[in-house]
Amino acid sequence: MKNNLVLTLLLIKSIFSFGQQTIDGDLKELFKAELKNEIISNAVLHVYSKSKGINIQLFENELNAEETVAANTPFYTASITKILTATAIGILNDRKRLSFNDTISKYLPDELLKGLHVFEGEEYSKKITIAHLLQHTSGLPDYFEDQTTNGTPNIISQLFIIPDKIWTPEAIIEFTKINMTPHFIPGKGYHYTDTEYLLLGLIIEKVSGLKLDAFFKQEIFKPLKMNHSYINLKSTPINETLPLMKFYASDTEISSLQSLSADWSGGGLVATTEDLIRFLEAFNKNKIVKNDTRLQMQNWEPETYGMDYGFGVRKVSFKKLMNQNTNLTVIGHSGSTASFLWYCPQTDTYVSGTLNQTEANKNALLMVFKILNLIQKKY
Repeated sequence: MKNNLVLTLLLIKSIFSFGQQTIDGDLKELFKAELKNEIISNAVLHVYSKSKGINIQLFENELNAEETVAANTPFYTASITKILTATAIGILNDRKRLSFNDTISKYLPDELLKGLHVFEGEEYSKKITIAHLLQHTSGLPDYFEDQTTNGTPNIISQLFIIPDKIWTPEAIIEFTKINMTPHFIPGKGYHYTDTEYLLLGLIIEKVSGLKLDAFFKQEIFKPLKMNHSYINLKSTPINETLPLMKFYASDTEISSLQSLSADWSGGGLVATTEDLIRFLEAFNKNKIVKNDTRLQMQNWEPETYGMDYGFGVRKVSFKKLMNQNTNLTVIGHSGSTASFLWYCPQTDTYVSGTLNQTEANKNALLMVFKILNLIQKKY
């Protein structure tokens, strides 16, 4: 009886070991196939599932032989930052320092708000709530990508026109008020905009009495041991960290631009895949915000076909988005540099990384789907 049990355990271990080797090889092939895309210079991928015993980190440096790139190299996360900013608001909500339904006029000065949201001749600036900002339902324009009303280049264009410019949140808000117009009355539509997350960053600073990067470090980075995370151009990581991975817009390297200071509470986070997965796992297990708060943050608003948006969190249904016969969904966020942080409940798997290329966003999401589809079939 004892010998039979030992043989059974050895057989199970052997099968698991073979499965692990197979998934390692398959993931490497998927990753290499994506890197054959000529616009991708470097990339990192991390696939983690505690329940399945998967913890695979892959990295590649195609064009920059002088650049050190390893699995623990920090990268520009872009709009993944929004999850942390929304979570910071959730922390303050849990502590009763604010409420999701509060109007933003309770926390922001009149001079900043005046003229912020004027739609069809009526001002709605003081009717915007924190929830509107979190879920992109305020109607405010996006200072990065929306067209201006007077031909002035939007800020994503100005990143390149004035690469050394240091932007302050107040200057960006003023730019938006002068050059752009809102899209709809607060609460009457959906429009993705970084302007809202800029305002949320200011609210966090006002309520907490800390700079945003200091709040992140005190309330999120230190408790979760996210030792390699920081806000670009604003702070430094807890531990000494490898240099930021270079990222690109087509063939132009943009990671060194000072004008990226415009990308703050909506997109300025730098982190490693390990730090990001640690964050999202803690978030899902209610270790950062309370369960009720997390569920509120996942009260979904339709974004586009196959995508829904909560409070700084996005949900993707691959069945709808890719017209595939699959039940796979992911919850997390992506960024404009083809960065991604997703959790798939169907496979209990976290996938994080970046292709460091603004033109590769669709490629990154397709790669994530292929990875999860592979894991679902093998397990």
